[in-house]
Amino acid sequence: MLFLFFLVWIIFNGAITAEIVVFGVAIALLVFAFVCRFMDYSLKKELIFWKRSGYFLYYVATLVAEIVKANMAVIRLILSQREEVEPAIVTFRTSLRSQTARVLLANSITLTPGTITVSLNNDRLVVHCLDKSLAEGMEDSVFVKMLEKLERIGE
Repeated sequence: MLFLFFLVWIIFNGAITAEIVVFGVAIALLVFAFVCRFMDYSLKKELIFWKRSGYFLYYVATLVAEIVKANMAVIRLILSQREEVEPAIVTFRTSLRSQTARVLLANSITLTPGTITVSLNNDRLVVHCLDKSLAEGMEDSVFVKMLEKLERIGE
């Protein structure tokens, strides 16, 4: 957040000079001290944020890769000689502890072609799959494993 305060200062000034940088660092430090004092924030939370944000970018890259793979699977399903697809509703429980991680999982499933999260209730997800082949291994998917690791960062 300290870097973000400094970055906002630089953007609002529209130029970079030695004077603007020095004042920017000072003002960013003062605002960060205020946030730490009055908004229950700390340097430890800042470090955890930066550790998680790096891994979160990796999660987003993996999500994009999984979306591409699922697109290919749906295209194969559409173009195959099978006359009927076999839709499936899958219900499973997740071991994710935080509500944020559960919502990320539900949204990741929905963003992946061929699947949509119908319901998220505490740790129970109900997912509709275009074909039962897309439902295999959903409770142990790469999304679940990565979100579990993301939750463990900073414990």
